[in-house]
Amino acid sequence: MANKEYSFQEVKKHNNNQSTWVVIHNTVYDVTPFLNEHPGGEEVLLEQAGKDASEAFEDVGHSTDARELMTKYRIGEIVESERKPVQAKKAQWHDDSDKSKSDSSMRSWLLPVILGVVATLIYRFYFQ
Repeated sequence: MANKEYSFQEVKKHNNNQSTWVVIHNTVYDVTPFLNEHPGGEEVLLEQAGKDASEAFEDVGHSTDARELMTKYRIGEIVESERKPVQAKKAQWHDDSDKSKSDSSMRSWLLPVILGVVATLIYRFYFQ
């Protein structure tokens, strides 16, 4: 793995399909050879070329395999003085401790169902 350091100014120069660099969590990747292989299409990478793509990368929710594949394209890191704080991953598939969400979700459909049943009973009572 390369230990070379790059400034954001250097990274910005690599923003086309001839040379495509992106920064993800302060690590610089040369994804030029990956453009044609990217499952989302090369346009997705070119949109982020020469920029910090950390947020876009995390928003998509890349798999563990994708994260491992990234190491192949790592060429260095952002210089210490320009590094941005890396936020912890937000991905949580299921959290049993947060029952209030499931309770409110149940209430959100339970009330309309009860109102529908009551309305049906009233309709049948008055129109029969």
